[in-house]
Amino acid sequence: MLAQVRRHVAKTGDPHAAAAMHDAVALMEASNGRTEEARRHLAICASLIRDFPNAGLEQLTCISSAFVDFFECKYQSAFDHLNDARRFVSVTGNRDGVIECNLGHAMLVLGKLQPAETYFKHVLEHGSAQSRFSALEGLARVYLAAGDLARCTTTLDEHEAFLLHDRNLALAFSGRWATSTRIRLLLKQKEYSEAITIAKASLTAAEGLSDRILVGELSCLLAEAHACSGNTGKGATQLLDFIKRGPLNGNTEAMYYRALGSVFKTTSPAVGSELFRRASNIYLYQGNRTGESDLQELATKEPVRPSGNDIPLLVISGVASALANADAPRLLGYELKQLSTLLNCSPHSELVVSKDLRPAKGQEVVLPLGKVNGEQVALRLQVPAKAHEVAILGELMRVSAAAVALQESSRERRQTAALWPADPIEANAGALFLSEDMQGLISIARRVAATNVPVLITGETGTGKEVLARAIHAYSNRSKAVFLPFNCTSTPRDMLDSQLFGHRRGSFTGATENFQGIIRGATGGTLFLDEIGDMGLDVQPKLLRFLESGEVHPVGETQPVRADVRVIAATNVNLDTLVSAGGFREDLFYRLNIVHLPIPPLRERRIEIPALANHYLAKYAQEYAKGRLRLAEETMEYLMLYRWPGNVRQLANEMRRVAALCEAGAVVMPEHLTMAIAASRRTIPASERTLEPTEVVVRLDQPMAAATEHLERALLQYALKQCGGRMEETAALLGLSRKGLYLKRQRFGIEPPESAAASV
Repeated sequence: MLAQVRRHVAKTGDPHAAAAMHDAVALMEASNGRTEEARRHLAICASLIRDFPNAGLEQLTCISSAFVDFFECKYQSAFDHLNDARRFVSVTGNRDGVIECNLGHAMLVLGKLQPAETYFKHVLEHGSAQSRFSALEGLARVYLAAGDLARCTTTLDEHEAFLLHDRNLALAFSGRWATSTRIRLLLKQKEYSEAITIAKASLTAAEGLSDRILVGELSCLLAEAHACSGNTGKGATQLLDFIKRGPLNGNTEAMYYRALGSVFKTTSPAVGSELFRRASNIYLYQGNRTGESDLQELATKEPVRPSGNDIPLLVISGVASALANADAPRLLGYELKQLSTLLNCSPHSELVVSKDLRPAKGQEVVLPLGKVNGEQVALRLQVPAKAHEVAILGELMRVSAAAVALQESSRERRQTAALWPADPIEANAGALFLSEDMQGLISIARRVAATNVPVLITGETGTGKEVLARAIHAYSNRSKAVFLPFNCTSTPRDMLDSQLFGHRRGSFTGATENFQGIIRGATGGTLFLDEIGDMGLDVQPKLLRFLESGEVHPVGETQPVRADVRVIAATNVNLDTLVSAGGFREDLFYRLNIVHLPIPPLRERRIEIPALANHYLAKYAQEYAKGRLRLAEETMEYLMLYRWPGNVRQLANEMRRVAALCEAGAVVMPEHLTMAIAASRRTIPASERTLEPTEVVVRLDQPMAAATEHLERALLQYALKQCGGRMEETAALLGLSRKGLYLKRQRFGIEPPESAAASV
């Protein structure tokens, strides 16, 4: 449904509808594991609310941000976002206890059990029925973490009693997860058989709900229950089944290593100890103090030296963990450091974090692992003396490089799979590619940008051909070099050869200095040749020669000169027709037309009109210090119905004119638009009664100066029409002097009717 919703929201031009849509998409993306995309949509939502405040939407965005934080195991950030959401309760009246419940869970994970208990008990006293149901499950977790097993049991029993009144609560979040808390309690009580029975039944139910995080937790708990009951084979097999479902994520990885450690803690203490320590490190990195504290009971106090049989498992699990945690440089560094010690491939290793990382010196290597808060994380390893150890170190470096590259590739893959791919970069103010046609064009532009193949962009005047050319340049590996636009009609035809290819001093009359030419001026970058269809036939062979050989031949020089320049050409004429008529060389046409990007006119991509209109109006309102200008719904309909022969350029200029003439903070009404655009709408909304010719609607949700300006404008237009544009009669009808009428017309940019202007 998303594509349809986007079209409707774009047509309304309503920023609040757009913000609500982006918030919903953020939750969808986070649920699919694409948290970078979720953050992007939440940032868009926040920017819309910043410009168009709405307390309810801002509270919703804060809660959604907390949800994404929980998904990414950023619990302190989740707590901060929930506190921000709580500030709006007095305005929105949202007092059902959901925010306090989530605050309690954040405090619980952060290890602050007393505040967590306070939040949950507050909800039990003041929250809705569903919130109280959720608070009981959270309170049970608090008692479990505190070691109060009796109160945990009692609270879980109360939680289950709720289901006697409403079975639908079993599908709620806390209804699903209460069984996880019950299984943890049974493991603490050493009731392994009952824990296994409940875990199996709950796992089947969770699979039916497609709750991947819950499935992961229950799988790990079932494996741990099997291992604790003495059946380590079943525990290991259960974890293998879990791995088959897909890669681990931040919510399940620590639990997986905890369960795997339980499998080996008796048979291979060194392996079990290392796996528990890895799980503890992950919890510590995430800030999950409760999970970390729970593991302290399982980890051995003294490190156990691994035996020969332990080494293969520890090495392969270390490599797997390094690859899985490539997006967490500190965890990646920890795993690589442990591997270097285990493999004995470096006399000394050190994990360093610095803003200015010094390069390797002497007999050492530095493995860059990524940045955290603007600081570079790296692992310094001393190079050993023995060839065998040096070779192992080399392989470890390859693992490190593969982990970093894999993470980058995974990020790009997640972005590609996004429900709503990121909008292309804005090469300038008009680069908004929103319609399906424009999205397809920019997708092709991304792919060809990395090559040096010529591109031909066609389209009507004002459609944004240069904007697309700049986007191609920005995506290419030439982006840091010059982008040089050149209009082929800006130079007299007899001078175009010299202008493009350069000349030698004295080569013709007036050539007083050596001139390198436009093409060589773009060396290393991109040359944009606009209006290529108007280039003379005498210059076209030299351009073809340059495209084929990369050489230019300046006027007066005896030898050609090489120039590394990427050419993008554009035209608003049909080159096929021009070739047939003999006005354009066929071979040059085929050389330029390798990649053809036809830009549709604005009337064929009307979905972009609201976004473009709002964008340009906001831009020029800021430029002219007019505060916040808004387009009325009726005005937006006029803009949507107009054909826009001048395309995006005409729309931008119309918004510039409106911003210049409007009062500060005005709501832009149809009367502010030029006559040609105002005449484009022939329909009247059915919800409005027909106004008399002498009536006008004035909006009250705007400053007084803007409302007054609207009324004066309507009076002037009516009087001019009634008097046929005759100034003396118009001034008399309005009770103004002729000069006063002239000044008001100048102020509002109102011209007399065309018939009157012609007669004058």
